[in-house]
Parts: sequence; structure tokens; C-alpha cells
Amino acid sequence: MADAARRHLPRAIFDFIEGGAGSEIAVARNRARFEEIALLPRALRDCSAASAEVTIFGRRYGAPFGVAPMGFADLVRPGTDRALARAARKQDIPYVLSTAATTSIETIQDIAGENFWFQLYPGADEAIAAALMARALEAGVTTLVVTVDIPVPARRVRDLVNGLAIPLRPSLRTVLDVGRHPAWLLRACLGQRPGMANFIENKGSMSGLAHAEFVSRQLSCPGLDWNRIERIRTAWPHHLVIKGILNPQDAVTAAKIGANGIVVSNHGGRQLDSAPAPIEVLPAIREACGDRLTILLDSGVRTGDDVARSLASGADFVLLGRPFLYAVAAMGLSRGPAAIIDILRAELLNTLIHLGCSAPGELGRDFLWPQRGAGR
Repeated sequence: MADAARRHLPRAIFDFIEGGAGSEIAVARNRARFEEIALLPRALRDCSAASAEVTIFGRRYGAPFGVAPMGFADLVRPGTDRALARAARKQDIPYVLSTAATTSIETIQDIAGENFWFQLYPGADEAIAAALMARALEAGVTTLVVTVDIPVPARRVRDLVNGLAIPLRPSLRTVLDVGRHPAWLLRACLGQRPGMANFIENKGSMSGLAHAEFVSRQLSCPGLDWNRIERIRTAWPHHLVIKGILNPQDAVTAAKIGANGIVVSNHGGRQLDSAPAPIEVLPAIREACGDRLTILLDSGVRTGDDVARSLASGADFVLLGRPFLYAVAAMGLSRGPAAIIDILRAELLNTLIHLGCSAPGELGRDFLWPQRGAGR
């Protein structure tokens, strides 16, 4: 799917999706650790009624995976956020809208319905974060995902080379490459100009550059600490999920302050290049916090097999990002989102049945090879 997407996108846009921080060691590590995991099947078990459905945060969903929050998704095709939200609702999986999305909370509200989750970057200004939370609450969101792994912006070399940074300075090569993708260019020209839709009301009389720098400050915050997260916990009346946890001690702290869940994540390898892969720290995190938290995982997940590997390693649920954007790029808005959900669900069900499982919740450490002990 990634190769097909590459053919349909200008290099700078594809690099923005695929690339990571630094030398992209973390991106490669995320995939390598998944590919090292072998699953041990059980034979002669009746799986004739196998289902991919799961319950998370008190709601039944059609599969144990959802659409991860992604900023600037509409760079792939105008309307990408809407198309993913629409498909998520139809196929009954969560759609997580990013603070940095090119589509507003209010626009997604009616499209995603009860499948709408919102991801919050707390940022430097607590009042702005509080206003975003209020808008999400008004939109009926009951699961708030707070991202905590961007203390400072990452150094993404591909974006710097292509000029996709603040200020925007596209290279001559980037400009020429865009010209070699006329279909993408025409869609971009006819569509609404991508921007930080959830920060439009904060623009006022700021210039484009000043507003971009303002937004950058709201997406990272070196002063973010547990006291701030506790204030968010107090203010948010529904399910709270903390995204960007890699250390078992942080998972324990999240449970202590009353979080309902965490996302074990290294931001898809896009922040700290020397970070471990979430899938390799997941068992230690599950061991540390037991059943006190609902544990989600993202970063490096590409297939239904990877979803099964995640569940067997201790996750309750999985979020995917890049595969959805690849699908939109390769197959379009009307076909791509539904197709990739169908593919992932079919792959997962196939794997479950081969393992001798009738439901995702049956997966645990006893399905890992080499075996690391029975149970979760």
C-alpha cells in the first residue's frame, strides 16, 4: 500500500507521512520488533463463530483497532479527515481527531457520531487547551486522548530538506516534483487550503507566519508535567487516555491520577529517534499496571497480524495512522478508508482463527513464541 501511495503523492507529502525523527532508527525499529514476534497457534478449537468485536471504555466496537490522530491528513487529498471519520462510523471503529487536524471538531461531530474521540495537545496555554476540551465536550466526545510526548518539536530531516517546516520554504526540487503530480496538484488547488482548523479562531490579526509559530507552541510544551495532567483529569468528566507512554513507571502514575487508559506510543518514530519500540516495552507496562488501565498501542502497526501481536503482548486495543493515509492516497476518498478497514479486519480474523481464538480478548502471552508464561 505504501508503494502505491508513493506513486500518487509528491515526494514531500509522502516523506511527511512516512518519515520520522533524526536518522529514522525508531521508525525502522518499530517495524523490526513486530516482525520478530511469532504467534503460537492452538489446534482443533471451534472458531466457527469468530468475531473481531471488542468492548472498550464501555462501548462495543466492530474491531480492536481505530484511526489514530493525524495532523494535516488533508495534504494527502482534500477531505481525508472527513472520509476517514465517515468510514470509521460506518465500520464501527473509533476515529480520533487530532488537535492539529485540517478539519474542525464541529465538522467531524456529525460525521463520526459516537465513534468520535478527540486528541488534545495540552500546549503552553492552558486556556486554549481548556477551550478545545469544552468544544470536544459540546460535540459529544466521551474519550479524550491527551498526547504528552512532544515536549519540543522533533527534527525531521526529510521535512527540513523538503522545506516542510516553519517557516515554509519549499526547495526547488519540491516545487518541480509537485508539478510532476498534476492530479494531486489539481485536487489541492480545488480543495480547501489545509490549515490548523481548530486554531482558526485564535488567528485574529496574526500574519500567516506568526499564526504558524503560535500553533507550534500549542503543539509542544517543555513545561508539561503530571500536575497539569491531573488538572485535565479533574476538568474532563469522561474517559481520559494519556498518549505517548513508554516507561512502566509513567503507566503506574497514570493509573494513580485516575486516567482510564494509556497509549503506549513513540509517536510513530516521529519524535525521539533513540526511543524503544512500543511493542517491546508493552509487556513490561502491562506487568506494571495490571488491569488498572486500558492499554492501547500505536507505532509500527501495519497489518491484522500486527494487531494480533499487540493484543497477545498485552494491549487491549490498537491505533493505526499511516496505513489509512496510504490507502486514501492509493485508492481515493470513497474506496480507500473502507478498503483498509476491511483488509485489516479480514487479516485479524484470519489470524485469530489460525491461532484457535474466537475473539480478540482470548489473546494473551500464551500465544507468544517463545512462551513467556500463561495469561496476560
